[in-house]
Amino acid sequence: MSQTIDIPVPDIGDFTDVPVIEIFVKVGDTVKAEDPLISLESDKATMDVPSPQAGVVTAIRVKVGDKLSQGSIVLTLASGDAATASATAPAAPTAQPGAAAATAATSPAASVAEPAPAAPTSASAAIDEAAFALAYAGPAVRKLARELAVNLGKIQGTGQHGRIVRTDVERFAKGGGAAAPAAKAASAPSGGGGGLDLLPWPKVDFAKFGPVERKELSRIKKISAANLHRNWVVIPHVTTHDEADITDLEQFRVQMNKELEKSGVKVSMLPFMIKAAVATLKKFPEFNASLDGDALVLKNYYHIGFAADTPNGLMVPVIRDADKKTVPEITKEMGELAKLARDGKLKPDQMQGGTFTISSLGGIGGIYFTPIINAPEVAIMGVCKSYWKQHSSDGKTYTSRLTLPLSLSWDHRVIDGAAAARFNVHFANLLADMRRVLF
Repeated sequence: MSQTIDIPVPDIGDFTDVPVIEIFVKVGDTVKAEDPLISLESDKATMDVPSPQAGVVTAIRVKVGDKLSQGSIVLTLASGDAATASATAPAAPTAQPGAAAATAATSPAASVAEPAPAAPTSASAAIDEAAFALAYAGPAVRKLARELAVNLGKIQGTGQHGRIVRTDVERFAKGGGAAAPAAKAASAPSGGGGGLDLLPWPKVDFAKFGPVERKELSRIKKISAANLHRNWVVIPHVTTHDEADITDLEQFRVQMNKELEKSGVKVSMLPFMIKAAVATLKKFPEFNASLDGDALVLKNYYHIGFAADTPNGLMVPVIRDADKKTVPEITKEMGELAKLARDGKLKPDQMQGGTFTISSLGGIGGIYFTPIINAPEVAIMGVCKSYWKQHSSDGKTYTSRLTLPLSLSWDHRVIDGAAAARFNVHFANLLADMRRVLF
């Protein structure tokens, strides 16, 4: 008797449109009952589709990336006389165009005729159960790794999103395969984000729970998101908070605006902070630096970035050579750059070369926050809305002082806590009395 049957996706519970992430077989392979055929991955779990019986694969009906539900046809299997004929005849894939190539590139399983992988070598050390549990691999691959005594925690996956596939385990067992992610990350102390091997983002059908509206991110937000994510996960951030008494500086600012009224220049608090930042960076040069491998590049120029809120997202224009410009000059340049940013006309070179950034929430609100460092810089100053606070030097007499909250985020690979505290104190002292900038 000969029989050719189509193998469907069995009951997989309350899951539909689940992506195929791995195909374990190719046309011409002989499989046994319960051998895994493909692997599916939903936002909740990874599951293998097993073969319900023994036979020879005559056609593969899916490719990696296809979305399947219960009843979707996976492949065609021949058994009995048909299986014998299929095993001796040249295989002709009938999958969709490109499916066979995608399957072979992903993870073709070895046929029964192929010799089993060699016994574990020195590359397969004792299994680290914690690393094994965290490895990104499906049930079939985990089972194979157990059989070959391969430590999944030491394998760099070659599948989608860094997934460990069957061939990765087989190559590693034979003494080959890619190095572990941890080794890759260790070789790049200055950052880069390699080797994180994060799990894929959860895929959720939000419409199942209520009405939704989909709005695509702007191009600027997409770019910013990628940079911010890299900076946050690569740089060991620490944030130090402090306060600056800007009572006298605010009075001076109001007075200067009256004198500059005819020129059309209206000075905000930010240009004063830029000048104070330059003076503080000169005193603490490691904050005006960047990591380059195992070396620290100290910069002898002072290009200060400032966060600009635009309708399309956050942008950071740079005031070049801020140490050589007056407060009115910085004010005018800031206004021009901010307008270009809002109009979407800011050029790339106007956002490059920064050595230190100030992110100001201005009059919006808040007290403290943790600004994300703008790599390759090593520090960023965040400021919020100033507020009046009761202050006393002797605990008996109180006066109201205009207080500016400061939040300094710094790269702990370059800067330690004591230096950060001194930087904040010096910056606050300059804002309390800008005459100190002259010294």
